[in-house]
Amino acid sequence: MADNVGSKVTYFLVGLGVGALVGILFAPKSGEETREFLAKKADEGKDYAQKKARELRERADELIERSKEIAVSKKDSITAAVEAGTRSVSAPSRSLRGFD
Repeated sequence: MADNVGSKVTYFLVGLGVGALVGILFAPKSGEETREFLAKKADEGKDYAQKKARELRERADELIERSKEIAVSKKDSITAAVEAGTRSVSAPSRSLRGFD
């Protein structure tokens, strides 16, 4: 999953760079206007990347928390099963001792 997200971000950044380059080459605007436009787009790209990073971090935190809950639940289930198995193994041996 992380590879998929990383590749999407990479494609976005490459597309952003190519779009900026094409925009510069074919811009009918003056140099100053073009620089302002590029600065604005760079800020938008930075804001977008920060937003996506924040969303990914929140999602990762949610997944980690959920994984911890599942691990605790499974640990409790296994512990209960081991205890039940221990009781069932030791219970017949006590009843057999009474027949000695």
